[in-house]
Formats: sequence, C-alpha cells, structure tokens
Amino acid sequence: MAQLWGGRFTKETDRMVYDFNASIRFDRRLFRQDIEGSMAHVKMLAKQGILTEAERDAIIEGLTGIKEDVEAGKLLISEKYEDIHSFVEACLIERIGDAGKKLHTGRSRNDQVALDMRLYTREQVQETDSLLKELLEVILDTMENNLETYMPGFTHLQKAQPTTLAHHYGAYFEMFKRDRLRMADIYERMNYCPLGAGALAGTTYPLDREYTAELLGFTGPTLNSMDSVSDRDYLIEFLSALSTIMMHLSRFSEEIIIWNSNEYQFVEIDDAYSTGSSIMPQKKNPDIAELVRGKTGRVYGALMSLLTTMKGIPLAYNKDMQEDKEMAFDAMDTVKNCLTLFTGMLRTMRFKKERMAESAMNGFTNATDAADYLVGKGVPFRDAHGIIGRLVLYCIEKNTSIDKLSLGELKEISDRFEEDIYDAVSLKTCVEKRLTIGAPGPEAMKAVIRKNREYLEEN
Repeated sequence: MAQLWGGRFTKETDRMVYDFNASIRFDRRLFRQDIEGSMAHVKMLAKQGILTEAERDAIIEGLTGIKEDVEAGKLLISEKYEDIHSFVEACLIERIGDAGKKLHTGRSRNDQVALDMRLYTREQVQETDSLLKELLEVILDTMENNLETYMPGFTHLQKAQPTTLAHHYGAYFEMFKRDRLRMADIYERMNYCPLGAGALAGTTYPLDREYTAELLGFTGPTLNSMDSVSDRDYLIEFLSALSTIMMHLSRFSEEIIIWNSNEYQFVEIDDAYSTGSSIMPQKKNPDIAELVRGKTGRVYGALMSLLTTMKGIPLAYNKDMQEDKEMAFDAMDTVKNCLTLFTGMLRTMRFKKERMAESAMNGFTNATDAADYLVGKGVPFRDAHGIIGRLVLYCIEKNTSIDKLSLGELKEISDRFEEDIYDAVSLKTCVEKRLTIGAPGPEAMKAVIRKNREYLEEN
C-alpha cells in the first residue's frame, strides 16, 4: 500500500479499508491533467523562489518522462497506489530523488484533485461541443436538401398539418444549437483555477495563483479557498447539460424508430447502423436509435447521483466527493459515443419521400388549409371548421382524402367550394403559404438555413 500519509499512524490501514478508500481504479484517467497541473505548479514555485531553477527543471523532466512512458505503455499505472497523485509523486521521487519530494510544496490533494477534475471536465466540454457541431452540420445538410420533401407534422402523435423534412429537422437544429450554447456557458463559468487553495485555507507560501491560472489557460484563480476545494457545481451543470443532450437525442431516436417501422416506412436506416434478429430473418432493427434512447436514463442517473451526494456535504472537502468521478466519467463517455453513432446514422439514413408525402395527404393534414380556403370565400372560421370536420368524416367513410373527392362531392357539403380548392389543399400550396419566420415555407426556411450556416461558420 503506497500512500502520501501515515506519520501520525501507529499501524497500517486495513486492506479492505484501503481498497474501499482508494480511487486509482478510476482517477487514473486524470494522469495527464495531474502532470499538467504539477508542471504549472512547479514553474510557479520556481518563479516565486520557493524552488530553485535546477529543482524545477529536474521535476519537469521527470514528469515529462512519466507522461511519455505511460502513454507509450512502458509504465503501467499500478493499483498499489491510493490515487493518481500518489502514483505520479512516487514515480517522480523514484526517478529524480529528493527533488521530487518538493513537488507537493504549497498544495494539498484537495486542491490538486479539484484542479485535475476541472481540467478534465473542461476538455470534455470542448469535445462534446465539437461533436454537437458535427451533428448540426449533418442536420443542416439534410435541411438544405429537403426543402420540398413533404411529410405530416404531428401533435399528440396524430397527423396535424403538412410540413417538410427541412422544417422538422430544423426543430432539432434549434435544440442542439441550444445545447452548444450551454457548453459555452459552462466553459466560461467553470474556467477558474482552484490550485493554490490548499486543503481549505490557502497556504503560508507566497504562491502566485494568477500566474498558475495563466499557465493552465484559466481566466483567473478562484476567489475562496473553501469553495475551491468543495465546489462541484461545474460538474453538476455539465451533467445537467449532458442529460439535456440525451433527452434531445432520445426524442429524435423515438421519431426515427417510428419512421423506420413497417407502418410508417419513412426512412431506411443504413445496414451499417442496423442489426438483425437471431430467429426472424426479415428483421432490420433500429438498434442504435433504441440504445441511444435507453442510455438516456444512464446519463440522468449520473446527474441524480452527484446531486444526491453533494446535497448534505458541509464545507469544505469531504471524502464523499470522491464519488463525483466514476459515474461522471461514464456519462461523458456515453454522451460522446451516442453523439458519434447517432450522427453517423443520420448521415447515412435514406428518406422515402413519396411515402412521406402520401402519408401527409392520407392523414388530412391539409384540413386546416381547407378551412382557411372557406374563410377566404366568406365563411366564418367557426362555421368553416365544422364544414371541414364533416368533410373529413365523409372521406373516412369513403376511405379517401380531400384532394381525391370530385367537385360535386365537395359542393354537396358546401357550395363555396370551387375548382381552386384542389390547388389550395395541395401539399405544395399548404407549405408554401406559410412564410412567417420559423414556418416551413421554402423562403422562410432558406432564410433560417442561411442564418444557421453563418452560425456554424462563426462558431
């Protein structure tokens, strides 16, 4: 058992207690951040005259060698050490001798782990943002190519009004764009350096915390040492944002699953993103969409776990906070994997445009436009609503659609119908008449697409 403490203890820690307490199984993924933070720390110590330049250079050379050897597989992170900090420091001392024992001057594991986790999370925020941008680019490409791909829009999962695939995808563009905005907000708010806070009350050494923060790319140092070592707000925010991303992915997945069903047949998922059945040879299952939908609960669980862990912790650091890592790491990995696979599925998915248009017409999605047509002929809207309701009932009884009725049949229900009704209820007309900002009309959509393209180019 290799650990960074023990002087006031008279016997060894129980093996089971040691294992229960140790975190190296999962915090080993922080080794790059731990070394990066340590290098910045010793540079600052040398600048302040706390370490000599020779000691600084020896420590940095040693840390660089450890990093390179771990990355090359020459040095394995051993679980005989309590945590990644113990491993790095022990290896450093073994390599460079007494100079390595000065690495920890002016810091505690409390501010060290706070820094490591913040550096790691900051990197994850950036990676997630990049994946969201890639997804948005795929969505926008689909929008540009499907301005006149007509389909039913739904409320209550009932066919409601005609829209276009471009317009439908545009809704998800807005969702994932807001997700990117949340990434930017989180990054800005969390980008302050806790290193130098010590265990909870700073240190008597003349540390230059602003210099350390600058070296590590932070906006500045944190301003309260107790909060510095006990804050996990940034991680809760990130997990909340990841949960929102998964909620959006899950909604989108649900629709793709429905669109892929035999009843709808709106889409064909590429073979590379589908699976079959062990017993039913005809099956082609939308497993990626289903798994994304399922893994949403997994990410929600990480958020709820950390919220529950943090709710009763008094200031400052407590060992409970070690529980911030495992499920957070899992959630970060899960979201990145889901974004990558979902984007690939979308990029290769094919649309059955004729089937989508047929579905829109058979579902009376043009009924509102038929009512508006009668209003244009002088019929009060409430009366027009009732007339079209009777017309729909007639179509259901005849197993047909409004556009397929003869003018004579239409006039039996209302004498205000004329030959121009057929143009008025066509999918093309129904969509093109909707020109307000945010509507599915092609001119309105083109304006939105231009704005979205500019956004992606600038961000």
